[in-house]
Amino acid sequence: MNSNTPRKSLVLIFVLCWLGLLADGYDLYVYGATLPGLIGHPPFNVTPAAAGAVGSIALVGMLLGSLIVGTLTDRLGRRRIFVGALGLFSLAMLACAAAPSWELFSVFRFVACFGVGGLLPTAVALTNEFAPPGKKSLVLGAVLTGPAVGTVVASLSSLALLENSGFRPVYAIGAAGLLLVPAAWFLLPESPSFLRARLRAAEAQAVESAYGLPPTPEAPPSSARISPTRALFAPGSVRPTLLLWAITMLSLLTIFGVSTWLPQIMRTAGFGVGSSVSFLLAYSVGAVVGTVLASFASQKFGPRPLVIVGFISAAAALILMAANPPAVLLTVFAAIAGFGGLGTQNMINDYIAQFYPAATRATGLGWALAVGRLGAIAGPTYGAVLVGLGGGVPVAAMAFAAPALLGAALMLALGTKAARRPAVRADAELVG
Repeated sequence: MNSNTPRKSLVLIFVLCWLGLLADGYDLYVYGATLPGLIGHPPFNVTPAAAGAVGSIALVGMLLGSLIVGTLTDRLGRRRIFVGALGLFSLAMLACAAAPSWELFSVFRFVACFGVGGLLPTAVALTNEFAPPGKKSLVLGAVLTGPAVGTVVASLSSLALLENSGFRPVYAIGAAGLLLVPAAWFLLPESPSFLRARLRAAEAQAVESAYGLPPTPEAPPSSARISPTRALFAPGSVRPTLLLWAITMLSLLTIFGVSTWLPQIMRTAGFGVGSSVSFLLAYSVGAVVGTVLASFASQKFGPRPLVIVGFISAAAALILMAANPPAVLLTVFAAIAGFGGLGTQNMINDYIAQFYPAATRATGLGWALAVGRLGAIAGPTYGAVLVGLGGGVPVAAMAFAAPALLGAALMLALGTKAARRPAVRADAELVG
């Protein structure tokens, strides 16, 4: 029997997931924050085209991480994948800090992004499963502020260190995630739904009892199980799955295009290195505040309307930035774009986590993020082309507003409550 009061703290699980995502966000977005100190500066003296290419190639690692690790999470367990991904990208960040050449830096950046791509689906799946039934959006929204806070820390680290000390110490800070590895290994529980899918019902019941969770459904006979990937295309799920992939792709194109190139675009517009990075800081703060506010609203209205509002907010802010307003207003618009960028992606993650059943949640989110990474991969190169063509802030802002508007249109096309029925039905088909 499960007690109504957990004997172990659920908060510890959420804090560990949040800290892991903070490290994830730092390691992911530090590249954009350090570009003003890499382009045209020793020791690498890279060009904008080379920087954009490495930004995109590294995000191929994220695609593979989301796809491979997200799927393995539903097969190997949340805990092991969480710890492995965290350790991998933290070590790779340390290697980036020590890289003797641009080529090796690029390789280590690719490895770091592979680990980063694998952590998010796992952390979201764990959080969603352990969150109280009536507070899932609220808890998940709070945990998903982690990447945005990581971006804030990356921006502050760059502001403090980049101009005088170069990029190396900024990347070395990203290795701090290694400190979380032992805590996550010893303190994170395994997912009860994963344990039941592996026919380890006694272990699942022990975890549920320890944390006061309602029992998950028993695993069906092996003949009744379907693979996690096939479950994404069960009857009634095909159209929403494809739409969610497209929405995620447009969201990540906007996020990675803006976050990678915002400091450098501002630098070419005449702002100093510190001032240029401060715009990324405003973008990141907007993402944190926006995610918190959106998670409260999502608890009442659901994540879908918040995704639509977020996309439209990002597009509006970017269009207003194109008018070359004063620096103060540019900062405000950058913050609103952050809410509509990373904040919107967090709401998309929330929607996906609630759409798919527990047995295929990490796979569903992993595949959506993997396909979405095509947009992330295109974003830095798209931005590099814009920087190369000139036109400054107005051209770049208008160009990144377009995919945000299209994302809002597709979320509208998804329809209200797109298919909770397929998700509920699939809960009876726990995967093997």
